[in-house]
Amino acid sequence: MANLRDIRRRIKSVKNTAQITKAMQLVAASKMKKAQDQAMSGRPYADLLNKVLVNLKEQTSEEDHPLLKERDGEKELVIVVTTDKGLCGPLNTNLLRLVSSQENVSTEAVFVTVGRKGSQALSRMKRELLADFAVKDPVAFLETKQISEFAIEKFLSGEYDRVKVAFTNFINTISQEATVETLLPIRPIDLGRDSDFVGVGKDPGPLDVNPGPEYGGYLFEPSAGSVLDSIVPQYVNYQLYQMILESRASEHSARMVAMKAATDNAQQMIKDLTLEYNKQRQAAITAELLEITTAMKALE
Repeated sequence: MANLRDIRRRIKSVKNTAQITKAMQLVAASKMKKAQDQAMSGRPYADLLNKVLVNLKEQTSEEDHPLLKERDGEKELVIVVTTDKGLCGPLNTNLLRLVSSQENVSTEAVFVTVGRKGSQALSRMKRELLADFAVKDPVAFLETKQISEFAIEKFLSGEYDRVKVAFTNFINTISQEATVETLLPIRPIDLGRDSDFVGVGKDPGPLDVNPGPEYGGYLFEPSAGSVLDSIVPQYVNYQLYQMILESRASEHSARMVAMKAATDNAQQMIKDLTLEYNKQRQAAITAELLEITTAMKALE
């Protein structure tokens, strides 16, 4: 009977765990819908900015704005966007594995983290951590703007020759892709063939503009420098904001899927334990009946 008590305890423990994972699944599903809507609604604007900046870069010179200038150095600043909490499957593991690959990030790179999981992992890897930012949920543009302005400042000062962003690109509820993209200097961002990130990484195509004598068809008023001073930082700010939105939508989607899988596994475990409990209970009852029958025959 002691074994039966152990099984009853296990069933009760698994039921309690299933209640917790079910509640976390529902909370993640609610946050997931909001995060996905926020990410999806920002994609058309990110698409337009991408098209405009790619065309501008092709038809202006790098001297028109310092954020467009390519450099020969190898000093990299990498912004790593992870989650603050766990229980979201292999989301952070896949991203950190990509960051640790020398094909994507230099071994001498310096890191800026968004999310506690990234800062903790990079500290364990003994990588140099320059800054750590916290972004609340839902994501606010003003919070992410502080991070992009920090990156712009470090790039313009000449401390770093490139600024990259490592984040998880949201494809759909059950699929998220770890990605590393170059944010500075300005260049087209490619988020993969399967991405729903509209327009990014695609051929920007010609824009319908009036032909002018300078800059291959663009007319800048009052000057190219003043226009680029306005639009280029805005592009950097919004692209980073959109990347963090993609990461946040990926986080809640991955957590919802992970908690649903945990709940399903717990329910299956409860069924298996209940079946085992009933088998042992039936065996115990059968053994007792045999003992009673044997005793009665002995008394005859």
